[in-house]
Amino acid sequence: MKEITNILAIESSCDETSAAVVQNGRKVLSNVIASQIDIHKKFGGVVPEVASRAHVEVISAVVEEALEKGGVTLKEIDAVAVTYGPGLVGALLVGLQYAKGLAYAIKKPLVGVNHIEGHISANFIQHPDLEPPFVCLIVSGGHTCIVYMKDYGEFEIMGQTRDDAAGEAYDKVARAIGLGYPGGPKIDRLSKEGNPDAIKFTRANFHDPDTLDFSFSGVKSAVLNYLNKMEMKGEEVNKADVAASFQKSVVDFLADNSMRACRLKGVGRMAVAGGVASNSCLREKLTAEGRKNGIEILFPEMILCTDNAAMIGSAAYFELKQGRTAPLDLNAVPNLKLGER
Repeated sequence: MKEITNILAIESSCDETSAAVVQNGRKVLSNVIASQIDIHKKFGGVVPEVASRAHVEVISAVVEEALEKGGVTLKEIDAVAVTYGPGLVGALLVGLQYAKGLAYAIKKPLVGVNHIEGHISANFIQHPDLEPPFVCLIVSGGHTCIVYMKDYGEFEIMGQTRDDAAGEAYDKVARAIGLGYPGGPKIDRLSKEGNPDAIKFTRANFHDPDTLDFSFSGVKSAVLNYLNKMEMKGEEVNKADVAASFQKSVVDFLADNSMRACRLKGVGRMAVAGGVASNSCLREKLTAEGRKNGIEILFPEMILCTDNAAMIGSAAYFELKQGRTAPLDLNAVPNLKLGER
C-alpha cells in the first residue's frame, strides 16, 4: 500500500447520510453528516422508506462536500468504502449503489464495510495508539454486544442482546413517558433531574450464570407495567424518576458484563462504541468501574459515536491493508453479522 492512503467512505445504513475522507485509517480529513432526525421525529421513529428517499436526495451533495472539506480530488482517492450491512436494506442500497458507481467511474477499489466494525474502528480515530487485542462494548439503537477484537478484522462475540438493543429500549421507554424521538439523549437529560434509586426495575436473569448476554425487553416491559399501574391508581408519575431508574438498570447491566469480559480476557483496555456510547451516565459508570478494576476505558468523541462515514473509512483502511476488496456486484446484507464477509 501507499505510504499515504486516502479513502472516500460512505455511510447510509439508517437515518444519517454521511461521507468522509480518511487518511491511513486514523486521520479524518472530513466527515460530513446529513441527519434525518427532524424528518422522522414526527413519526416517533425511523420510517425506512422515508429514510431511503432522503438519502437519495442528499447523497451527491454530501459526497461533494466531503471531498471539498477534505481538500482532495477524486484523483487523489485510493479506494471507495461503503457500509453494506447491517441496516435498513433500502437505505443501505442508496449508499452502496452510489459507491459502486463511483468506484467504477474512477477505477478505484471498492471496500465493503460491516457497520458494526465501523463503530469499533471509531476508536482508532480517537485513540491513534490503540492496537488489538482489546474488548469493545458496542451499544446503539440496533446493536448491543461485547466483542473481543483479537486482531484487525478478527472478532470474538462474547455477549449480545437476546432481544431489544439498549438504544431501542431507550426509544420505547422515552415514547411511553411522552418524551418523543430520539429517546436516548432525552432520557439521559431528564435522568439528571430524577432519583435513580426511586424505582427498582429489575434486569434479566439467565439460567446460565456465566453468560455475558443482555436482555432489555424485560426492563422495558417493567417500565410500561409501572406506568399502567400508576395510571390505574390515578397517581402522578414522576417522569424524571422513571427515566433515571430505567437508565440505572440498563447502565449497570452494561457495565457489569463489560467488566466481567475484560477480566475473562485479561485485558487492561476496553473501548466503547455506538450511539449510546455518548450517554453521560454510561460514560461515568464505565469510567468509575474501570478505575476500580484497573481497566482503561476508551470512548470516541460524540460525533464518532453516532453513525458517520469516518468510522467506515477507518475500518476500510484495515480491510484494504489485508487485501480485502469487494466486487462491483456487492449487495446489501441487512442482517450482516460481525466478522462475516
